[in-house]
Amino acid sequence: MYSQLIEKIAEDEALPNNYVEDATNYFVPLVNFIAEKLAESKTPLMIGISGAQGTGKTTLSYLLTRLLTEREFNIAKFSLDDFYLTKNQRKLLASEEHPLLKTRGVPGTHDTNLLLSKLEELFKKTKNRTIEIPKFNKATDERAPKSSWSKVYGPVDAIVMEGWFLGATPFDKEMLRDPINELEKLEDVNGKWREFINRQLSGSYQKIFNQIDLLVLLEAPSFNQVYDWRTLQEEKLRARTPKTNALMDEEQLFRFIQHYERLTRHCLKILPDRADIIFSLNPEHRITTCSGLT
Repeated sequence: MYSQLIEKIAEDEALPNNYVEDATNYFVPLVNFIAEKLAESKTPLMIGISGAQGTGKTTLSYLLTRLLTEREFNIAKFSLDDFYLTKNQRKLLASEEHPLLKTRGVPGTHDTNLLLSKLEELFKKTKNRTIEIPKFNKATDERAPKSSWSKVYGPVDAIVMEGWFLGATPFDKEMLRDPINELEKLEDVNGKWREFINRQLSGSYQKIFNQIDLLVLLEAPSFNQVYDWRTLQEEKLRARTPKTNALMDEEQLFRFIQHYERLTRHCLKILPDRADIIFSLNPEHRITTCSGLT
């Protein structure tokens, strides 16, 4: 019943032909699984889609939303990225805590209070309720104006949230002692930045993650593959927004990704034991195995 819609999504998103095959074989059963859960639930179901950069989280969240909407469920969809602090907020944070916090992405660079308040609104089964969800423009590295925020009309049946470290647990302090790359070695000499990140991850982010009812993991084969996929993401973003100056060249991107290396490697190690459903990807971005649906 979904084949034409999946093909249309693949065409609109310029996805490879094999995406239709993988979506049909793996994501349609996921949709059916979620639909069964929704039919049994009296409260909104929160679905988290986790995976390293470039694994396809945004595409999967969009696909799930479209297919579940086709079955007449009311879905609220957004990314953890939509709740990044504004440029000015990150600039202030960088001056107060550590210069590296000017760069978005790591725990501590999101407005978690705003996210928690939006989740509270979405979990209320109030009829005719309008909830405004922020958007973030990565091409300009700035939160979009409120006039362009998406609107969700409650009550919702499910919340689909995607994010690159959803479900991550904090590090043991001893694990933070030694730098993991050149960025940490040269720009976080005393470890203050990574300690700040870990404190943030231990706090409000866990309150968010604890509300996830179903954690879906898109499992990358390695961190090196994550770098290649993130490079491809930047190329696509550049093609869509050729006039912006905020996009990164190869050297800038290499440094940018080092901000996430420690937590990405941590997630690659721990999340397969924490996720409810796992789709393992190969270097060609094809799904090789799935666990948790049977």
